[in-house]
Parts: sequence; structure tokens; C-alpha cells
Amino acid sequence: MITVKAFRGLRPKEEEASKIASPPYDVLSSQEAREMARENPISFLHINKPEIDLPEDTDAYSDSVYQKGRENLKRLMAEGHLIQDDKESIYIYRQTWRDHVQTGYFVISAVKDYDEGRIKKHEFTRPQKEADRTRLIDVMNAQVGPVFLLYKDDPTLNDLLDEGARSVPSVDFTSPDEVRHQLWVIDDPNMINRITAAFENLEATYIADGHHRSASASNVCRMRKEKNPDHTGNEPYNYFLSVIFPKSHLKILPYNRVVTDLNDLTKEQLLEKVSENFDIQKAEGEFEVADEHEFGMYLDGDWYMLTPRTGSYNAGDLLEGLDVNILMKNLLEPVLGIGNPRTDPRIDFVGGIRGNKELQRLVDSGKFAVAFALYPTSVENLIRVADTGQVMPPKSTWFEPKLRSGMVSHLL
Repeated sequence: MITVKAFRGLRPKEEEASKIASPPYDVLSSQEAREMARENPISFLHINKPEIDLPEDTDAYSDSVYQKGRENLKRLMAEGHLIQDDKESIYIYRQTWRDHVQTGYFVISAVKDYDEGRIKKHEFTRPQKEADRTRLIDVMNAQVGPVFLLYKDDPTLNDLLDEGARSVPSVDFTSPDEVRHQLWVIDDPNMINRITAAFENLEATYIADGHHRSASASNVCRMRKEKNPDHTGNEPYNYFLSVIFPKSHLKILPYNRVVTDLNDLTKEQLLEKVSENFDIQKAEGEFEVADEHEFGMYLDGDWYMLTPRTGSYNAGDLLEGLDVNILMKNLLEPVLGIGNPRTDPRIDFVGGIRGNKELQRLVDSGKFAVAFALYPTSVENLIRVADTGQVMPPKSTWFEPKLRSGMVSHLL
């Protein structure tokens, strides 16, 4: 049984939503966020990346950063840019990007469901990032970034999404990245009860994006529970901000890799070593990965198609058969000497939204020596991994479009 609740969302003044809502904190560097928000004092980046309002040499994890975020949140509320709804509501959030449309429920999900494994994860968290988001939530006394969840398609929940989005939306704008954002406010108690009852029939929801935010919400809940002798389980800190989409609505793009050097190998030596586990075919001009178990490698101005040789991986094993693992275990680790991809500074990750031209640019610039283009991990495999209690390698999935931060926040 999955527990979700309506809540009194903190939202932008509707005519200012397009100026306030911002990209999520983890897709921009501090410098990119600083530039984006420079001429916009009400951008939500001042809240979820508050280091942009401090000197550039400020440690992004210092106390002053979290205090600045709290100060900025209070300022936007005091000035009337962010307003808390009078009624507990569920919000329906639709994003339209090119020909792709995804619609989900903006709710608060139970931390207990996360702690007991009914909200299922597929990645490990990094301690520093988890500590960062924990501190931000605790100091701000608010959850300002939603966790991106999915559910296996359910006819009742899908029909209720359609029903809730039939009227004119309260918010409707297109962001600079050409994604249209629409928000409907559902404050009718009967409709809310129908939605929450339908979620109770689900066995699980799944984290698509936001493992650090959900873990941080759990940390804050535990901390506050320990400090509250009158804890009831109904306090706002027992829930976390989330948007939950049907599985069929979601689109995963590839999460590509770039490596800074060839591990003291020449180009010829690299190709020779790669050929031990892959068939290599030089591509004519630009190359696009077309299928699972196919990789693109950009090296010294040329694209190569790599196909893993039969027997080079265990095709019958769910994890070993993932493309991210095939590339890691048959090339990145043994040939290029990449150790732990979560911590190795020689590897970086490039979201598929940037395309192969970005991989070429990074290598041609000299900053990286080689790039690898992958086929997207499927939503089905994400669910299979989560259902079996296993964990994907880091940076296995890139969901697009990203949730806009600041559309709705949850005050604790």
C-alpha cells in the first residue's frame, strides 16, 4: 500500500511562475546558475543553489550557504512572490517537450514507505550530496526539490490524471529549454480521496530521479522524530515532496561517458585492446547508437561502432547485461583504468539531451580524450532492478524533461 497526501503547497504567484521556476539544482554548475539568475532576483535558483548569492570562493557546503537559502526563501515569501495555498491540495503537473507529454501527481509521499522499501530505489547515494540536501531541508524547514517517482500503469490513476487535467490549468508557461509546464490545483476533497485511495492499491512506486532528495527527507524525519517527544507520525516531516508519473509517460535518454585520457595508451594500442571484447567498425561521418548492446566511441576525430563479442558478458544476468555495466567491465575498467566511477576524477557523464555533438565538442576541445555514446536504459529494466533489490551503476538513466523546481514546495 502506497500512502500519499494532499498538502498546502507553497507556489509562485501564478503570473510569476515562469520567472520563479528554475532547473533542478543538480543539472547546473554553480557558475551556470549564477549566470542564469543574475538578472532575476526571484529565480528559484536563489533558494535551491543559494551559493550563487555569496562570493565565488565560498564553500558550497558551508553553513552560510544553507542560511542564505533560508533567507532567500523567507524573502520571496515575505514579498508575496511565493504564496502558500489555503487548502490542502493535490497538484497535477504536465510537461510537454517536443512530441513527448508526461503528466503526474504532485503530492507528498510517506517517508515510511521509503524506509520500508515500498518506494524502491535503483542507485546508491553519495554521502556528500546526501548530507548537503539533508542540511538544506533542515535549515530551510522546507522541501524545495521534488523527488521524481513512477508507478506501474494503473487504469484508475491514469483516468484520474485525465479527469483532473480537463479544466484550464492554473499555471501554463514554456521555459527557455522549450518545455511547456502546466499545473492544475485539485482541492476538491472527493477527488483527493479518490486519488489517495487509488494509490493505496499500489504495491510500490519507484524512484526515477531524486535518490539524494528522498534519502535526505528520511534523514530529516529521523532527526526530528528523535527530538520530538510528542511525535505522532502525522507531522509534515513524515512526508516528502514528490511528483509521481505513470511508467508509460516517461522517456529515458542515454547517459554518456567521457574520459580525460587514454591511460598511457596510444590510439592504436587502445583500439587493439578494445578489440579483445568488442567488434569495432569505423563509422562514416556522424554516428548514432541505434540499439541495445551497441556503443559509439569518439576518438581522435572519428566515430567507431562497438559491439560486444559473444561471451564477453553474462547475457543471462540482469545487471551484467546492462549496457552501462558491459562498457564498464569490458572497457572502462580493464582498458582505461577507471576504478570507481562514482569517485574517479578521470570520468565524467553527459546527459543524452546534449547529443553526440556535445561529446565531439568535449573531445575536440582537448579536455577529454575519448567519449562513449550509449543506448538508453529502459524503464522496464529500471523496475526489474528495483524489484529484485539490486542497484544500477551510477549515472545509468537520464530522464527528460526534468522537473522544474519551485513549481510547488512543501513547508515543514
